[in-house]
Amino acid sequence: MQYNWNWWVFLQPAPDGSGAYWWWLVSGLAWTLGTALAAWAIALALGAAVGTLRTTPMRRVVAAGNGYVELFRNIPLLVQMFLWYFVLPEVLPRALGDALKQMAPPWGSYWPAVLCLGFYTSARVAEQVRAGIQSLPRGQCMAATALGLTLPQSYRHVLLPQAFRIILPPLTSEFMNILKNSSVALTIGLMELTARARSMQEFSFQVFEAFTAATLIYVAVTLVVVYGMRGVERKVAVPGLISAGGTPTAGH
Repeated sequence: MQYNWNWWVFLQPAPDGSGAYWWWLVSGLAWTLGTALAAWAIALALGAAVGTLRTTPMRRVVAAGNGYVELFRNIPLLVQMFLWYFVLPEVLPRALGDALKQMAPPWGSYWPAVLCLGFYTSARVAEQVRAGIQSLPRGQCMAATALGLTLPQSYRHVLLPQAFRIILPPLTSEFMNILKNSSVALTIGLMELTARARSMQEFSFQVFEAFTAATLIYVAVTLVVVYGMRGVERKVAVPGLISAGGTPTAGH
């Protein structure tokens, strides 16, 4: 059977009366960005904290941080999404669990997706932060101690500012991953970009057009992130610490 191409399908009215199909994709993109940005805020905050604690001399804290990373990094994302959506309301106090279940769409799917992506990605960010701190010469911490700085002050003023400059490229990759991983939220009913494209092809039967548009939107967004972060990398690079390729230079 021959496929009937129809690129004008984006201008046709959507069956729910909300506008044309192109507006479905714009709405899906908005939910994708909203989910990714909120999850990234959680991932960056938790990942930075856990990654930093894993480099401290406190063995129990390091062990707890290692356990956190291994827990969230080794469970498949789809399984974690189902746990946050189906299991979390059942293990919380009854009143809170019922409140989560009764949240009006799309918020009932949005918040579990944000928490799932945030915690999942935080384990990966923690590994990047740990590697960034440990890549610094030991003399950096010793010099901070010699200047009279406490351990928290050494991290805040000396180690973390340098480490985050070093790990900007992998952090950029993690942010792009969180954008793409947000598509898994369609399994719990969040109408993000992939879910909107899927709905479009189910109603219009124009599967290639729908997913081609979604693909181009994902590519455009990730390219904006890549080139934006390259500019940030060049602006915050410390001469003698980071080479032109974004990696630490030896002997410094």
